[in-house]
Amino acid sequence: MDKEQVITILSEVKDPEIPVLSISDIGILRQVEVRGEKIMIQITPTYSGCPAMETIRDDIRSALARHGLLNVEIQQVLSPAWTTEWMSESGKQKLQAYGIAPPVKQGCGLTGEDQPVSCPHCLSKNTEPISRFGSTACKALYRCLDCREPFDYFKCH
Repeated sequence: MDKEQVITILSEVKDPEIPVLSISDIGILRQVEVRGEKIMIQITPTYSGCPAMETIRDDIRSALARHGLLNVEIQQVLSPAWTTEWMSESGKQKLQAYGIAPPVKQGCGLTGEDQPVSCPHCLSKNTEPISRFGSTACKALYRCLDCREPFDYFKCH
């Protein structure tokens, strides 16, 4: 099995907190190396202490085991810290289609509130923050003032 085949297998491993995204989409899959029979994988959490990392490790092992790949080493790498810049454009589009506003491209303050956040439902920029924390620590809760729907915003990091 070569590196590209392993990456293809791993592209099916989903983020357990946002199941519409793969670990590749969200950018936490940092490196894959194949050394003979051994596969070495590096992953970076979206924030330190992310509770999903253990599940992601288990899901990586399970996905590879389904293909007979059992000699796997998974290393969590904290530096450099994950950033929303590592998220793929496809991942950002999937977030929006799922009803979560993707991170803004510019002006990432601590919460991204210095740039308008578009409603993922009606695309209006007439929105307001409700809470700095949404359903997970990497999201904030917003409300659209036009369609009146609440929505999560994936905070810019």
